Amino acid sequence: MHQLIFESLSRQEKGMELLLKLLEQEYAIICERKMDLVAHEEFSIQELIRQLVNEKEFVLGLLQGMRLSEYTQGLAEEIAAPLLEVHSRLDAMEQKASRQATRNSQLALALLDQNAKFMQTLFDQAIPKKTLVYGRRGAMNSVARQGSLISGRL
Repeated sequence: MHQLIFESLSRQEKGMELLLKLLEQEYAIICERKMDLVAHEEFSIQELIRQLVNEKEFVLGLLQGMRLSEYTQGLAEEIAAPLLEVHSRLDAMEQKASRQATRNSQLALALLDQNAKFMQTLFDQAIPKKTLVYGRRGAMNSVARQGSLISGRL
């Protein structure tokens, strides 16, 4: 059983390395403001995360609710050491990937806020400040600042 756990943890470690690379690519794409490519990266990231979760659940099923450190206490040192080593590397990779994902989301949210403020500024400049217009009979009418339905005869 320890061989299955070791293989799964090794796959998780390689998956986390790939996840970190994908997150770094996503960050570079966001910095270049190629937002159409972000969706492609995001789909790859989500699929990889799904696979990593399946691997993690597989190991949890093998351990039957035990922590890996508890499981390795009953093993010989030459078997336990590689398991604990790959687990610590996996944990470090998870931390790096988590920090990179946080950076990506902060940058994306900052760009979203910037775009929203820019659109509001454009909207404010496009809508006239004075809402008085000439009506059908030539008199000045007050019109709502927001869009409204036009009614009348054709």
